[in-house]
Amino acid sequence: MNSEDERKSVTCETCFRHCHLTEGQTGFCKARGNRGGEIVPLNYGLLTALALDPIEKKPLRRFHPGSFVLSIGSFGCNLHCPFCQNNEISYAGESEVSTKYVSPEELCSLAVSSQNQGNIGVAYTYNEALMAHEYVRDTARLVHEAGLFNVLVTNGCVSRHVLEEILPYIDAMNIDLKSFREDVYRDILKGNLSDVKAFIERSVQSCHVELTTLIVPGMNDSEEEMEGISSYIASLTDVNPEQGQGENIPLHISRFLPRAAYSDREPTPVETVYHLADIARRHLKYVYTGNC
Repeated sequence: MNSEDERKSVTCETCFRHCHLTEGQTGFCKARGNRGGEIVPLNYGLLTALALDPIEKKPLRRFHPGSFVLSIGSFGCNLHCPFCQNNEISYAGESEVSTKYVSPEELCSLAVSSQNQGNIGVAYTYNEALMAHEYVRDTARLVHEAGLFNVLVTNGCVSRHVLEEILPYIDAMNIDLKSFREDVYRDILKGNLSDVKAFIERSVQSCHVELTTLIVPGMNDSEEEMEGISSYIASLTDVNPEQGQGENIPLHISRFLPRAAYSDREPTPVETVYHLADIARRHLKYVYTGNC
């Protein structure tokens, strides 16, 4: 990089990567880039998916059960999990997927008009929504003004200022806690466990939170790791501390199915998921199994 390029470079502060980008460059996530000397969300309002889903699919089991939520996705992610079930959009950049622009106002209107189908709001999901936290913020504000809820599904690997920006508008989250080992986050997921823990610890103070751990054989399927995850969750103080603190935070333990770079691997044995769920129940009141 020459000195002129260096002067024109900008650092993205959205997550721990701090991508240092010159004019026209795009970050690791493929969703943010330097355009005109500023870091901008390249996927603002560009949707790859829109569906009216059961709230339980997020998964959220203790937030308005039996309802539906208008769920949207875009493209890009700041992690690169080799087992990603939505890799077609989370690994992708703008030129690699088909998108449709939907403004915050249009999305809010669609959410309101879907109330007669049981819709309670908007869920920002499928890819990592916070790579376009500006769109989440702008839309979620309108959704709140319309009297509906906002749900965020996230890997939790973002900077504190991003979280603080969107927290006032988020009513419920499902946050991935993919492992309790820093080396797994660093070497396999290309992420940062300490940021995820900080994200969780702040979020449980402000909104309803449920957590998900996908059990991948050989990566995070030991009894010791589940003991660590569940005892950590139980140690948290949630948004309703008088009700038992972290033991009330739901944990979803999901079965891995072959996907992406792990397409040639065997699924997690169902009995492993059930056994790990039993371990988690030593510490937590609400433990759910998925993909079984």
